Amino acid sequence: MIRVRNLSKTFVTQKRYPGFLGSLKGLVTREKVRTVAVDDVSFDIDAGEIVGYIGANGAGKSTTIKMMTGILTPSSGRVTVDGVVPWERRMANAANIGVVFGQRTQLWWDLPVTESLTLLRDVYGVPKGEYEKRIAFLDEVLGLSEFSGSPVRTLSLGQRMRADLAASLLHRPKVLYLDEPTIGLDLIVKEKVRKAIKELNREFGTTIILTTHDLADIEELCRRIIVIDSGRLVYDGSLDELRAKYGRARTVRFHLAPGAELDLAPLSAEIAALDPSSRTVMEDGELAVTFDRAKAGVGAVVQKVLARHEVLDYAISETKIEEIVKRIYLEAEAGR
Repeated sequence: MIRVRNLSKTFVTQKRYPGFLGSLKGLVTREKVRTVAVDDVSFDIDAGEIVGYIGANGAGKSTTIKMMTGILTPSSGRVTVDGVVPWERRMANAANIGVVFGQRTQLWWDLPVTESLTLLRDVYGVPKGEYEKRIAFLDEVLGLSEFSGSPVRTLSLGQRMRADLAASLLHRPKVLYLDEPTIGLDLIVKEKVRKAIKELNREFGTTIILTTHDLADIEELCRRIIVIDSGRLVYDGSLDELRAKYGRARTVRFHLAPGAELDLAPLSAEIAALDPSSRTVMEDGELAVTFDRAKAGVGAVVQKVLARHEVLDYAISETKIEEIVKRIYLEAEAGR
């Protein structure tokens, strides 16, 4: 469905100098600054996939998306979306894609939602009968009827996001680009939007590219993620593979019985015999043991603790996705 090969984008701007004298110098010099936003990125995305495309601010993900949607022309490399080169055939590409930007709307600000959707129906040339079927489905999934008669400017952020999702799907696009679709939403509305995205993907088989800083969106929606850092692709694979490679750390927190005598040194030594990289500490009144799950099992760690201390309860936690992504960034920086 989407094929990206050796994609690069370099921006050339005039160098700016600080202060008043710097401004005067800028009038008579034409020194240029070259900034590489995307550097030789390649990947394929199959039809029906939901892929998380993530990176820190300035990593190059928005520039990549703009080239994939045809807004920008690359400095080198090539993209095809369903066989169409986006910046060469913008009209044909627009018929294939839908785009939702978290902080912008494609709806008419002062018109009711229903009128905006009707206008978009005419723009995309959707037959009336087919439009009614699609609106009925979208209403069922997104709950449009509760605010469809209200002007867009009066909608809450969550309502506007649901309306924008409906607008982007009216013409049944093959590819949907979602840029921060849950930004600024409360937890309940976020869950509704995520559920709607999964249902739309399941019903229409829409290929979805999701860019977000909310890694809970990634965990909830994506089986595959692509990580970009400083313009370069640093990871492309499944979420499970990412956890297996970078998220092997596991923490067991023990709630000890009141008055239990705690001798950390011998316990730490015993657990270190299982995994030399393990860490045994007291945190917030609980005993926390962190270890590599490939080197030590939970059962063995729990037995070591139970043999020395009375435990009322314990809980096991995996490495958070935020920590895994942070580790990828650190490795990428160390490799540069």
